[in-house]
Amino acid sequence: MSNPEELLYSKEHEWLSPADAGGVATVGITEFAANALGDVVFAQLPDVGSAVTAGESCGELESTKSVSDLYAPVSGEVTEVNGAVADDPSLVNSAPFGDGWLFRVRVADTPEDLLTAAEYTAFCET
Repeated sequence: MSNPEELLYSKEHEWLSPADAGGVATVGITEFAANALGDVVFAQLPDVGSAVTAGESCGELESTKSVSDLYAPVSGEVTEVNGAVADDPSLVNSAPFGDGWLFRVRVADTPEDLLTAAEYTAFCET
Protein backbone atom coordinates (compact mmCIF):
# COMPACT_ATOMS: atom_id res chain seq x y z
CA MET A 1 0.00 0.00 0.00
CA SER A 2 1.44 3.34 -1.04
CA ASN A 3 0.00 6.55 0.40
CA PRO A 4 0.85 9.73 -1.52
CA GLU A 5 3.14 11.96 0.57
CA GLU A 6 1.42 15.23 -0.35
CA LEU A 7 -1.92 14.19 1.18
CA LEU A 8 -3.19 14.27 4.76
CA TYR A 9 -5.18 11.37 6.21
CA SER A 10 -7.90 10.86 8.80
CA LYS A 11 -8.15 7.90 11.16
CA GLU A 12 -11.49 7.16 9.42
CA HIS A 13 -9.44 6.46 6.22
CA GLU A 14 -10.25 9.55 4.19
CA TRP A 15 -7.56 11.56 2.43
CA LEU A 16 -7.35 15.31 1.89
CA SER A 17 -5.38 17.13 -0.78
CA PRO A 18 -3.65 20.43 -0.07
CA ALA A 19 -6.10 23.31 -0.65
CA ASP A 20 -5.78 25.24 -3.90
CA ALA A 21 -5.47 29.05 -4.07
CA GLY A 22 -9.24 29.33 -3.52
CA GLY A 23 -9.09 27.25 -0.34
CA VAL A 24 -10.67 24.19 -1.98
CA ALA A 25 -9.33 20.70 -1.19
CA THR A 26 -10.24 17.29 -2.62
CA VAL A 27 -11.44 14.39 -0.45
CA GLY A 28 -11.42 10.65 -1.14
CA ILE A 29 -10.97 7.36 0.68
CA THR A 30 -7.65 5.60 0.94
CA GLU A 31 -6.56 2.45 -0.83
CA PHE A 32 -6.59 0.72 2.57
CA ALA A 33 -10.28 1.64 3.02
CA ALA A 34 -11.18 0.73 -0.56
CA ASN A 35 -9.60 -2.72 -0.13
CA ALA A 36 -11.36 -3.24 3.21
CA LEU A 37 -14.73 -2.28 1.72
CA GLY A 38 -14.50 -4.59 -1.27
CA ASP A 39 -16.23 -3.71 -4.54
CA VAL A 40 -18.00 -0.35 -4.14
CA VAL A 41 -21.37 -0.47 -5.90
CA PHE A 42 -22.99 2.79 -4.74
CA ALA A 43 -21.78 6.15 -3.44
CA GLN A 44 -24.01 8.61 -1.59
CA LEU A 45 -22.02 11.84 -1.62
CA PRO A 46 -22.81 15.14 0.11
CA ASP A 47 -24.78 17.72 -1.85
CA VAL A 48 -22.98 20.65 -3.48
CA GLY A 49 -23.45 23.66 -1.23
CA SER A 50 -23.92 21.60 1.91
CA ALA A 51 -21.81 22.17 4.99
CA VAL A 52 -19.69 19.31 6.30
CA THR A 53 -18.13 19.09 9.74
CA ALA A 54 -14.77 17.46 10.44
CA GLY A 55 -15.20 13.98 11.90
CA GLU A 56 -18.91 13.74 11.10
CA SER A 57 -20.63 11.52 8.55
CA CYS A 58 -21.39 13.23 5.24
CA GLY A 59 -22.29 10.28 3.01
CA GLU A 60 -22.11 6.55 2.54
CA LEU A 61 -20.27 4.01 0.43
CA GLU A 62 -22.03 0.74 -0.25
CA SER A 63 -20.03 -2.29 -1.24
CA THR A 64 -20.79 -5.93 -1.88
CA LYS A 65 -19.77 -6.51 1.76
CA SER A 66 -21.32 -3.63 3.72
CA VAL A 67 -22.38 0.00 3.95
CA SER A 68 -19.84 2.38 5.46
CA ASP A 69 -20.13 6.00 6.48
CA LEU A 70 -18.06 8.60 4.70
CA TYR A 71 -16.57 11.11 7.13
CA ALA A 72 -15.49 14.67 6.40
CA PRO A 73 -11.79 15.15 7.24
CA VAL A 74 -12.31 18.94 7.47
CA SER A 75 -15.14 21.40 8.02
CA GLY A 76 -16.35 23.52 5.14
CA GLU A 77 -18.72 23.83 2.18
CA VAL A 78 -18.96 21.18 -0.54
CA THR A 79 -18.14 22.81 -3.87
CA GLU A 80 -18.19 19.78 -6.18
CA VAL A 81 -18.93 16.07 -6.17
CA ASN A 82 -17.36 13.53 -8.51
CA GLY A 83 -20.12 12.64 -10.97
CA ALA A 84 -17.91 9.95 -12.49
CA VAL A 85 -18.03 8.04 -9.16
CA ALA A 86 -21.81 8.38 -9.05
CA ASP A 87 -21.94 6.82 -12.53
CA ASP A 88 -19.20 4.23 -11.89
CA PRO A 89 -18.60 3.63 -8.15
CA SER A 90 -15.90 1.06 -8.95
CA LEU A 91 -13.54 4.02 -9.57
CA VAL A 92 -13.23 4.20 -5.77
CA ASN A 93 -11.56 0.77 -5.88
CA SER A 94 -9.57 1.10 -9.08
CA ALA A 95 -8.21 4.63 -8.51
CA PRO A 96 -8.83 5.76 -4.90
CA PHE A 97 -6.14 8.47 -5.12
CA GLY A 98 -7.00 9.45 -8.71
CA ASP A 99 -10.27 9.37 -10.64
CA GLY A 100 -12.01 7.85 -7.60
CA TRP A 101 -11.94 11.09 -5.56
CA LEU A 102 -15.28 11.82 -3.90
CA PHE A 103 -15.87 15.54 -3.33
CA ARG A 104 -14.24 18.95 -3.06
CA VAL A 105 -14.68 21.24 -0.09
CA ARG A 106 -13.91 24.90 0.59
CA VAL A 107 -12.03 24.40 3.83
CA ALA A 108 -13.19 26.45 6.81
CA ASP A 109 -11.37 24.48 9.50
CA THR A 110 -8.72 21.76 9.44
CA PRO A 111 -8.40 19.60 12.55
CA GLU A 112 -4.94 19.13 14.00
CA ASP A 113 -5.27 15.35 14.22
CA LEU A 114 -4.88 14.64 10.50
CA LEU A 115 -1.99 12.31 9.76
CA THR A 116 0.94 12.48 7.36
CA ALA A 117 1.43 9.60 4.93
CA ALA A 118 4.01 7.97 7.23
CA GLU A 119 1.78 8.39 10.29
CA TYR A 120 -1.21 6.97 8.42
CA THR A 121 0.77 3.97 7.18
CA ALA A 122 1.89 3.26 10.77
CA PHE A 123 -1.71 3.69 11.99
CA CYS A 124 -2.95 1.09 9.48
CA GLU A 125 -0.27 -1.39 10.56
CA THR A 126 -1.42 -1.40 14.21
